[in-house]
Amino acid sequence: APNTTAMDTDNKDNPNPTILNASDLPTRQRDAHAAESPSLFDALTQDTYPNYATTDLSSPEASDDSSDSDSDPREEIDEQEIYDLISTISDPEHPTSLASLAVVNLPDIFITRPTSPTSRLSTVTVLLTPTTAHCSLGTVIGLAVRVRLEQALPPRFRIDVQLKEGTHTTADAVNKQLADKERVAAAMENGTLVGVIRNMLATCE
Repeated sequence: APNTTAMDTDNKDNPNPTILNASDLPTRQRDAHAAESPSLFDALTQDTYPNYATTDLSSPEASDDSSDSDSDPREEIDEQEIYDLISTISDPEHPTSLASLAVVNLPDIFITRPTSPTSRLSTVTVLLTPTTAHCSLGTVIGLAVRVRLEQALPPRFRIDVQLKEGTHTTADAVNKQLADKERVAAAMENGTLVGVIRNMLATCE
């Protein structure tokens, strides 16, 4: 559950973060994003959020799409497009985007294509850089990024969100929580947390 006191204006983990100029951020925004993701906030309800406790995201069968076939053309999604999807997520403490705070960075986004002809899954890995090494909202930010990508990307993508090594005092613990399907599912049943994430995603295009 999020530390609500840390979100208080008078008690921020980092009251004066470095903010990058939006015009200096890499982008290749496409108008299609909004049309492709009409149900973005559907993930923020208990009934429709992916059941991580029972779904095996590591198996091709788990993300099988009957409308796909080997001959179907697929639009290639690259790291820039992933960045554009998550760069405008709002920080839970500051009225600016994760990209402007350099929490999300293009060089820290990786796409691993299927290595086996029997596999249909690609993995999107996003490494986050908290504004301070003791940020209490690392898990909340990670969950928001994960929700955004789960809803915006086709099911052939597996999402892996982590705090970048050496950027946080409890990165290992936070990363274990973000990778635990049961804990993610349980967290998304917390109404307060869902409200925070909904606000963070309200700025996404």
